[in-house]
Formats: sequence, structure tokens, C-alpha cells
Amino acid sequence: MDTLLIIEDEPLFGNELKRHFERQGWHVMLVRNLRDGEHLLLRSRIAPLVVLSDMSLPDGNGLDLLAKARSTGDTSEWVFLTGYGEAGDAERARKLGAIEFLQKPTEFDKLDLVIAAAVRSARAQRRVSDYTSSEKARYSVEAFMGSSLEARRVRDIVARVHAIPLSSVMIGGETGTGKGLIARVLHYSGAASQGPFVEVNCVALPRDMLESELFGHEPGAFTGAKSAHRGLMEQANGGSLFLDEISEMDPALQAKLLTAIETHRLRRLGGEREIKVDIQVMAATNRDLRAAIREGKFRSDLYHRLAVFEITLPALRERREDIPGLVVAFIAEFNAKANKSVRHVPPEVLARLKAYDWPGNVRELRNVIERSVLLSSGEQLPDEWLQIAPATTPTIAPAAVQDSSQWIHLPLDGSMALEDMDRHIIQTALGLHDHNVTATARALGTTRETLRYRIQKYGLGKE
Repeated sequence: MDTLLIIEDEPLFGNELKRHFERQGWHVMLVRNLRDGEHLLLRSRIAPLVVLSDMSLPDGNGLDLLAKARSTGDTSEWVFLTGYGEAGDAERARKLGAIEFLQKPTEFDKLDLVIAAAVRSARAQRRVSDYTSSEKARYSVEAFMGSSLEARRVRDIVARVHAIPLSSVMIGGETGTGKGLIARVLHYSGAASQGPFVEVNCVALPRDMLESELFGHEPGAFTGAKSAHRGLMEQANGGSLFLDEISEMDPALQAKLLTAIETHRLRRLGGEREIKVDIQVMAATNRDLRAAIREGKFRSDLYHRLAVFEITLPALRERREDIPGLVVAFIAEFNAKANKSVRHVPPEVLARLKAYDWPGNVRELRNVIERSVLLSSGEQLPDEWLQIAPATTPTIAPAAVQDSSQWIHLPLDGSMALEDMDRHIIQTALGLHDHNVTATARALGTTRETLRYRIQKYGLGKE
């Protein structure tokens, strides 16, 4: 049952309001002065959905109590009644977030409509507040798991950074190391946590579409733009904008982004009006941006504007001692999701997991554990569904290979670097299997995730 708090010093009118709303199914609490209202709201911590208050009370102005309540995180909707209707009070009520300011006497039919609107607004605010609270709990600093020195270092840095109102943060690290997780931790544990968290993957959209998504557009800005569109920067106002894979953004768009970040203003495509935005910007990349700057692929001024503070996340192979703890956490997660009962990780399975290099990092480990748990049939984590390369690759006798086209000859005189050998092997195998990733991974004795990572790394996508 929803609670309605009524603060009204006129006994007859207060009792009449109480009976009226109780007949509608409300749990009504009626007090006669600000002192009692403050006791309920700030000390007893009741959480009424709506507060219906007289403006002028024997011990003060109802707006003062609203101001105190808002300072403690109150999410109730407030409706004020007054017999005087001073313009200054009405303006202050709006600034404090009161939903309506009504003059006495007011008809109950009109009051019912106002209270109904207040209910809808209050419930929407409660949903947002509950969601923010749950996300804060989910994305605490401890969400970056691990007991290694590297993991503790990351948590220490994040704990320091989130308490500082930085305008922008750059997050570096290989694919799958948790850059998106750190961005969310910084948002939900920082000053922007009450605002929205908006994410955009800069590599997922072509330049023209990315520009429209970031800055929005007006009707007629381009073919197909039939209505106005609020861009992601505008949607992130008051919160955080997370630009994933920032290194892939077109240089011309980088210049426009830099201007918007520096001036806190943007202009929609096809628009003339400047829109003011207040956002915290977080960017992530798995590339060396300094090298990209030297190559002319990334603007140095944008880099320095974004990298007010930099956090670089370690690869999983650099903190192998964290693997057992991560495995246990992922098993618990997927046991709960799929109603499975995996309890034990055989020593040989754990040894394989710790020996593997994890090019896809924590994301790849999570995917491997998810697959293994979902396909398990008992309490042990099965070995057969890991589908990762063994720690040591067995030597195949030449006699086992009949077709010479299946051989690759590599020089061992120092003329070819190890990475070049790796690239040549993958490129040749892809050619033999018509760029079929599954077949190539099978032939090379590796996983599709690992192979896709190396294809992207070496730029071996099929033209």
C-alpha cells in the first residue's frame, strides 16, 4: 500500500483530506506541523510516495522541509497547498522539484488529478533510484576481481580516481581486460552516478552514422532524417559518456568531439542552436594511441584532452594467480543462471586454464567457463568443453602428413621474427580453408576466439 503524508494544520480540512485518500486505498499519515513532518521524514525515515503539504504552517514554511528532505536523497513527489499564493514561493517550489503548487480552496477532482500525476512521477523516480542503487552495488571497486598485485593496483587507482571530479579518463588495455567494467565502476561510484551512463562503440558504426548518433540531428539533416534525434552526448547530460574503441574514430569526427568536450556545447547535424551539456567523458582503447598519433591516425590534442588521467589494465596472462578465483566466481554466476551444480574444478583442468595465454583475457575466460558450466552434467567442471589449446603442443611426426600442401616452411636463421612467423602461419591456414574461421581454428588446434583475436591483430580479414 502506498503511503501519502499530509502536513496540514487545519484540523477539519486535514481530516477531510485523510478520509478522502483513505477511501482511495492510500495509507495516509497526517501531521499538523513541520516538526512532526520532519521527524517522520528525516528521523523515522518513512518513505511516502507523495507528500501533500500546506505551505504556511505554525512553525515555518513547508518549502524549508522540502529543501531538507531533498538534501537527504528524498524521492517523494511534493504537492503544496496555500491560501496566499505568493509568486516567490511558487518559484522556489518549482526549483526544489515540487510537482504542483495549488491555491486553497481546491476541488478534490482537480487534486485527484494532480496526485495521480505525482504518483506516476514518483514511481518512475523510484525505479531510477532503485536501478542506480543496484548498479552501484554491482559496480563497486571490488567488481574488478583478483588478489594479485596487478589487480590490487587497479583497484587502488580506481578508488582514488572515482573520488576526484575528473572531466575525462582514458582506459587502456587489451581486448577483454575489463575496460567497460572500469568505466561503469568510475561512473556508479563517482559524482555522476545519479546521471545516465551512455556507451557508444566507435568501431561498430560508420563515420556518418556515428556522428549522427553522437551529436544528434534535426529533421532534414540528411536523407531519411524525418524527425529530430537527441544524440548520445545530449542523452548523457548530467552523467557519463563512455567512448569504447576511441582509436577507431575518424580524424574529422575527432576534431568535432574535441570542440564539444572543451566547450561543453554541441550542435545537432543540420541544427543551428547550440546545446549545453555537462558530461564526464571516459574513453577506452586497446591500441597504442601515442603510436597512432605519430602515424597521423589520432589527434594529439584530443588524446591529451581525454587523458586527464590514464588507467592501463593488465592482461590476464600477467596475473595468472587470479585465474582460480575468477573461475570460482564465474562458476557460481552460471550455476545460478542455468540451475547447474558444478562444485569442483579438477587439478588438471585448472592447470590447463592457468597455462593458457588467454588472448581474449577475462572475457574469453568467462565465455569458456560459461560454456563448460552450461554443458556440464555433474559437479565437476568438464575438460571436454574448454576448447582451448593445450599448454604444450605435441609434435606431429612428418609421416603423419601425406599432403605437402599442408606443410609450412619457416626460416630459423633469424631473418623472420616470431610474430611474423605467427602471422604467416595464420594467413596460410586461412587461405587453405577459404577464410573459414572454424575450419582454420580446428586445423591449428586453437579456439575461434583466439584465432579471431589474431586475425584482428594482424589485419588478416578477408578483403
